[in-house]
Amino acid sequence: MRTRGGPLESRDFDFLVIGSGIAGLFFALRVADHGRVAVVTKKRAADSATNWAQGGIAAVLASEDSFDDHVRDTLVAGAGLCDEGVVRFVVERGPEMIEALVDLGVEFDRSNGAPAEGLEHFDLGREGGHTRRRILHHRDATGRAIETVLLDRAAAHPAITLFENHCAVDLLTSRRAGLDGEDRALGAYVLDACTGDVETFRARATLLASGGAGKVYLYTSNPDIASGDGMAMAYRAGAAISNMEFMQFHPTCLYHPQAKSFLITEAMRGEGGILRTRSGAAFMPRYHEMADLAPRDVVARAIDTELKRSGDDWVLLDITHRDPSFVRERFPTIHERCLGFGIDITREPIPVVPAAHYCCGGVRTDLRGETEVRNLFAAGEVASTGLHGANRLASNSLLEALVFANAASNEALARLRDEKPSLGPVAPWNPGHAIESPEAVLIHQNWDEIRRFMWNNVGIVRTDQRLARAQRRLELLQEEITAYYWDFRLTPDLVELRNLALVAELVIRSASLRLESRGLHYNLDHPEPDDVRYASDTILRRSAA
Repeated sequence: MRTRGGPLESRDFDFLVIGSGIAGLFFALRVADHGRVAVVTKKRAADSATNWAQGGIAAVLASEDSFDDHVRDTLVAGAGLCDEGVVRFVVERGPEMIEALVDLGVEFDRSNGAPAEGLEHFDLGREGGHTRRRILHHRDATGRAIETVLLDRAAAHPAITLFENHCAVDLLTSRRAGLDGEDRALGAYVLDACTGDVETFRARATLLASGGAGKVYLYTSNPDIASGDGMAMAYRAGAAISNMEFMQFHPTCLYHPQAKSFLITEAMRGEGGILRTRSGAAFMPRYHEMADLAPRDVVARAIDTELKRSGDDWVLLDITHRDPSFVRERFPTIHERCLGFGIDITREPIPVVPAAHYCCGGVRTDLRGETEVRNLFAAGEVASTGLHGANRLASNSLLEALVFANAASNEALARLRDEKPSLGPVAPWNPGHAIESPEAVLIHQNWDEIRRFMWNNVGIVRTDQRLARAQRRLELLQEEITAYYWDFRLTPDLVELRNLALVAELVIRSASLRLESRGLHYNLDHPEPDDVRYASDTILRRSAA
């Protein structure tokens, strides 16, 4: 893998990957023996949601587990909107994907004394919504272990070029280029954050692996890159977007003014952690038969209800009843981070609150990982594959990313072999009469306002009035943002602001269309599910620019 440092040698590639998490890197490694690959990432390559993932990856490996059990748990969590065929497609490929990671060098925790090879004897954890232990992990830093191995492997491959500090601006399509025939992806315009130049990256196949959109909310467990760029670009390019109303709020993020919503993994509740009010009362048994192991949507709403009832700012997650040495060994990252804030989790409960965590909707794809725009693929959180439905089952996300990155790589390679897609003529970026912005502070002001009204009006609990209020305010902001976007030279912050505003619009529109409560979408004006009218996906499309 070459990291770009000097003048760009070529803007033409066989494969363009936007994003450097598990989906993007796995795809890049799968195709790199067959063509040149560009991996574009907004900041450092390791600044991905994968790197932040603590809990693990779900797969059926235990003798007492089964594909049917995993499928059933996923369907129950998805509240009637999962595509069962997709669920089975993903679940049945779990062991194969784990084997692929192990072959690449990823080390998952094994039971004491177990041999360090083969797929048996892994120390399998359990998380909310799972009826079996099936979560592979590397202590409480599973994503980091995977990301490190994939980056090292990519670094060793001469066909992969990494473009750090490069922000994708918009997708290139044949329709946008004025070419005849079926609309197809041709690459992307990409902003070099170091020079301020917008470069043209042409590619025969493009993979969106840009992650989620948690940054559209004031409080999120996501890294700063999660601004929904891939979803926004795909929508502008003419791809379908589905189920954006289903934003998953992780129930347990550390409540501390300096913690920046540090995630407390769901695996802690899988190992016996108990949610309590500040007075010490365990409350989850009142909300669900699985108590603290209920699906995330149930737990997040329960915490929200308890906080509104008590007026408190946080609840407590208590694992002090487990052996201190076990807690320190199983959750070393959390233990160390909390100690830094003066909290010894072996002796005192952890103050926690919900935060925006995972977007269950996104760019609609088929089983090949392809969107409605030919040669444009999507994998990972940016995609809406049909797996998650109205609520993602814990630790299904890394598995989904692998399965669809693999499927997309197979299709892209077949396409390259059988059709040899043309790169097509593409005009260079035209900045028009844009000038340097004299008031960049306006970007951050609008950015902050969007995130605050989304949190207050389109959060864990919604109403028709709150949604209408958010829509009215967003329309005014979008007018300002559109004018600003075309008048001034692009910066990464301006690109993100434009995308955040569009993602907010997609979430609000989707939520406004669903006049029921289901999974992660809870509307006080329509508190019950309505299977007659709404047991289907919410799909939004627009014509390509």
